[in-house]
Amino acid sequence: MAKPSKKPVWGKFNNPLKPQITPSKTLSRAERRRRLWRKIGRGSLIALGVLLLAIAIAFAWFSKDLPGPSTIANRQLPASTRIFDRSGTLLYEAFGDQKRTILKPAEVPELAKQAAVAAEDKNFYKHHGISFTGIARAILVRLHLLPNREAGGGSTITQQYVKNAIPEVGNAHSLTRKIKEAILTIELEQVYSKDEILADYLNVIPYGNTAAGIESATETYFSKSATKEGLSVDEAAFLAAIPQRPTYYNPWGAHTTELVDRRNYILGQMKTLGYINQQQYDSAKATDTLAKLGKRRENIQAPHFVFYIKELLAQKYGDTAVESGGLQVTTSLDLNIQKMAEDTIAERFPAVAKNTKASNAAMVVMDPTNGQVLAMVGSVDFFDVSKQGNVNVATSLRQPGSSFKPIVYSAAFKDKWNPGSTVFDLTTDFGGGYKPSNYDGKTHGPVSIRTALSNSLNIPAVKMISLVGVDNAIKQAKSMGITSLNRGADFYGPPLVLGSGEVRLLDLVSAYTTFANQGRHMPESPILKVTDQTGKVLDETKDEKGDQVLDPAIAFQISDILADNVARSTEFGIRSLLNIGGHTVAAKTGTTSDYKDAWTLGFTPSVAVGVWVGNNNGTPMVRGSAGAMAAAPLWNGMLTRYLSDKPDQAFTRPDSVQKVTIEKFSGKLPTDQTPNDDKITDWLAPWQLPKDKADAVVRVKVCRDSGLLATDNTPPDQVEDRLYANIHSEMPNNPNWEDPVQAWLQQNGFGSSRPPTEQCTTVAPAPTVAITSPSNNQTITGDSVHLAASVQSAFGVSQVEFLIDNISVGRSQSEPYTLTYPTNQLSNGAHEMAAVMTTIDDKTARDSVSFIVDKTGSGSTSNGGPSNGGSTTGGGGNQSTVIVISNIGAQSSKTGAVISWQTNTPATGSVDYGTTPVFGNSTQAGGIATSQSVTLSNLKPGSTYFYRITARADGSSTTSGIRSFTTQN
Repeated sequence: MAKPSKKPVWGKFNNPLKPQITPSKTLSRAERRRRLWRKIGRGSLIALGVLLLAIAIAFAWFSKDLPGPSTIANRQLPASTRIFDRSGTLLYEAFGDQKRTILKPAEVPELAKQAAVAAEDKNFYKHHGISFTGIARAILVRLHLLPNREAGGGSTITQQYVKNAIPEVGNAHSLTRKIKEAILTIELEQVYSKDEILADYLNVIPYGNTAAGIESATETYFSKSATKEGLSVDEAAFLAAIPQRPTYYNPWGAHTTELVDRRNYILGQMKTLGYINQQQYDSAKATDTLAKLGKRRENIQAPHFVFYIKELLAQKYGDTAVESGGLQVTTSLDLNIQKMAEDTIAERFPAVAKNTKASNAAMVVMDPTNGQVLAMVGSVDFFDVSKQGNVNVATSLRQPGSSFKPIVYSAAFKDKWNPGSTVFDLTTDFGGGYKPSNYDGKTHGPVSIRTALSNSLNIPAVKMISLVGVDNAIKQAKSMGITSLNRGADFYGPPLVLGSGEVRLLDLVSAYTTFANQGRHMPESPILKVTDQTGKVLDETKDEKGDQVLDPAIAFQISDILADNVARSTEFGIRSLLNIGGHTVAAKTGTTSDYKDAWTLGFTPSVAVGVWVGNNNGTPMVRGSAGAMAAAPLWNGMLTRYLSDKPDQAFTRPDSVQKVTIEKFSGKLPTDQTPNDDKITDWLAPWQLPKDKADAVVRVKVCRDSGLLATDNTPPDQVEDRLYANIHSEMPNNPNWEDPVQAWLQQNGFGSSRPPTEQCTTVAPAPTVAITSPSNNQTITGDSVHLAASVQSAFGVSQVEFLIDNISVGRSQSEPYTLTYPTNQLSNGAHEMAAVMTTIDDKTARDSVSFIVDKTGSGSTSNGGPSNGGSTTGGGGNQSTVIVISNIGAQSSKTGAVISWQTNTPATGSVDYGTTPVFGNSTQAGGIATSQSVTLSNLKPGSTYFYRITARADGSSTTSGIRSFTTQN
């Protein structure tokens, strides 16, 4: 084998088809590893150098617009955020009367510093301004791998100080802001001590409610000085809990429970870090810090609404922007309507509280056409902290009771159900022993949906959500603005329709506006415009079109039901507080079974109002404190005020909705037999219109004795017609639903609603007919023969037909079944007579006899009359047959025969035989002619011919029966 060349054939690339060259010297594995690491080392040094250079360039670039550390301490204070109503009236200025007191590092209470470190940055004294573990922890929280309260923020205290004290850093969540923040943080850590940084941090951070800095916060919330009177352990932890989210953790806001939870978490951290011992921890945790809060003294209008707006702003722009960003906010609130709501509660709630033992109430007023909040009262007295007046019940979760029902019925109306549909209000087990009852403790049998909804009956409502599906009901609620039902259908189950799922008053009013706005839901729109301190528009409400979540027909049907004062009078009376004189107003109440929550909601096409009454701590009111008694007085008072100078507005009815009369049990079109009491007239949408006739009542033939189904063979005297109610429950295949309905039908005189399915065994004898005249083989010598028959039939007889020689000679349709037939139409000799009876149900019976006609005297014939025989010969269209006429037996000197024939099958009864050929007169000697024959030619092939023969003698005649023959093909 030739020695391979050491030079690659294809230049510097080896030829894959040639043997490869083995180096003359092989490197060891250790040497190859050393060389690899040297390459990695050189690459890493280069990458590190590039990175450091990039950092240096970035540091220099972003530092050029940042203030130096020495100027930070003298920063100008941030600008105020101002919140206005829709007309421009000032409701609140976030920093309008802010009082800030700067403390020296030595003056800052030690507990305040310890609580801040425990809350925000437990490694504050160990790091150099940036905590990489804190950043990692924040990332894990964002990935939902750690609880939110354990985050402590990804920023250190130094970074938070920079963010709050230096506007140049910016508020936007961006990489640029983080870089600038890191640069200043590192610079500050190089210039100032930890205590100086911590003191500056505690001097500038916002604590909400115009309080900036630890001293101002202590004065605002506890009416004392942090430097003089000092702070207790629970107070220090309480204040340290606020800065993370000052709007959300507002001590006078709606989230005080969450604030106390965060306080307790900080106490635990202080104990872990060794700042307090176990005894101090237990004592502080057991202290009610909220009870120490002073009375709020700031100038504010519509306070619950203002803080609701602040929370929305904080979610979008951040707490710093809200507390010190100089935002100018125009809201949807109408201060005049707000005053109406506040005055109504102030005037009417004392009487309600006295009768129900309720301590609080809330009210929301909205414009259905655009979703704008016109008024919001979150409690009776916002400033009464002892009764949790600062908690905004309008945005708190509460069980809505029956006020949730219209949402479920609106989902049902998307299918076959409509206001006139019948639902059985009967005690029903919905599974697991769940048997809801109505508010009045009674059941009402079959009721229309209009009656069930307007009178707030519970059992029909639970049936409806079971038919609609809980998941579909939740989907419908969410499309209408309900935001809190997030636990799934299995969690809520059918009780959801009775209000087991917690909702917000604000959301529920928003849902009701969908009915008022012809099925179009407009999202809540409490903010009209937001600008920054330079006048730049940050956000502005546009003309929203909303979402068409309900067909306008359904929205009208629900509105019409809820406005039907007559329909709801059964439970509420004709003069209830749900009726606003002179105005078309839809209304619905709601009450929880334990009387913890009472609701009334209602609307016109231009305004929606919702009211809640109860106790913030969940204490039940007096038994019987339903929505109609507890919440309706406030609701009525507000709408009476609002509508006093406004014209009545009817709900818009779509052209497609029409009033239709239906049969109540089946929902189908009534018939002439439908009783008036079983007819219902109501508004129906196109897809709800019935097409079939009502079948709620069924007429069935049964055996009188057994009640089983009669058959065709049942004796008529044993058969009777019975009416059965073909009425079933809404879920016929479910015994829990069906059995109560069948029991109700029995108890109310309807009888069984199930017609029999088994046939009765009583059988009627078969019908018979017997010829009574003539008798068999009787000889008839007179001018006529008497035909008669007797019948036996359990069913009615339609007729008896008499035949002679298979030719019908007449019918009798009533008793006695007789007929007289002249013998001159018959030949002498034997004949067959038959009687065929037909019953009214088309059953038949037959009897037959033979008889002999014997006509004596001149011109008579004998020997049984004419007979024949014959066959066809030939083929094609030239076939012929010979008809042989024999047994004429004439005693006259002149005899003859006539043949009448046709080529189609004769009908029963009268027969037209066409032409009548005459052939041969026999004149044989002695006058005896006993036979004759005739040939018929030119017959059609494959045809059947029918004929009869008449023999004549001296004017008398006798005729044979119908004969036939068939020609060949």
